[in-house]
Amino acid sequence: MTRDMSAPILELDRLGKTFSADGHSVAALSDVSIAFERGECHAIVGESGSGKTTLANLVLGLLGATSGEIRFNGKPLGRSRTRDQKRAIQLVQQNPLSALNPRRSVGASIRLPLDVHNLGKKSERNASVAALLEEVGLEAAHARRSPRGLSGGQRQRIAIARALACEPELLVLDEPTSALDVLVQARVLQLLQRLRQERGLTYLFITHDLAVVRAIADRVSVFQKGRLVETGPVEAIFSDPKSAYTRELIGAIPVVTEAEAALRAEIRAGTNVPAGAE
Repeated sequence: MTRDMSAPILELDRLGKTFSADGHSVAALSDVSIAFERGECHAIVGESGSGKTTLANLVLGLLGATSGEIRFNGKPLGRSRTRDQKRAIQLVQQNPLSALNPRRSVGASIRLPLDVHNLGKKSERNASVAALLEEVGLEAAHARRSPRGLSGGQRQRIAIARALACEPELLVLDEPTSALDVLVQARVLQLLQRLRQERGLTYLFITHDLAVVRAIADRVSVFQKGRLVETGPVEAIFSDPKSAYTRELIGAIPVVTEAEAALRAEIRAGTNVPAGAE
């Protein structure tokens, strides 16, 4: 069957998730419907407890939905996933140090998904690891190092390389730059922008930082207490937010300076952020 490349890659249809605690039911997500267009960076924003992480865990299959449906490439996506579905949707976590096994070398961590999903010839997988490291701006020699001996920016690049090893279609990025300082954050955002363009990836970008959204996202969905408040193109949401909650969030971020505007333009255009990338 030929895939309709114009159709949304991911659809959430009246999705809900309720947790039970101490005899009480708590709705973490309520009646959420969003379509994620192929090739876009779609940011999910909101304060702590807004439902962002629950949504990500449902998409990843780490939780099962209480109501509604998730469709991936037009097909229902339950908690039980095929190997191809698991490969096609990958996660990049907030803290790469906790995501990477400190007892494995960098090369072994990146090679693991190649072995698990039987991607490429065994004899060529170490070369694939080297190529992935170079693709994220690191040297092939990093394959022999331990994650603990690297900087935060380098570890996040390795986590991205490991996700790319699966040849995914959709990356779920859970606060991927929140633990990094501002300049390293900009470099990682620029890397993600370039990879999206070169590989045709779709990003579901979880964040609380609207300045990051302003720099990288095409569209944004705003959540409050498990409910979708509003969704739309980034420029429209920032210039004319419809809900009081969104206006409050936007009002709390710093005014764009000329330097930030220039940096944001570089990130979106894929041009070089100042040298010395971690």
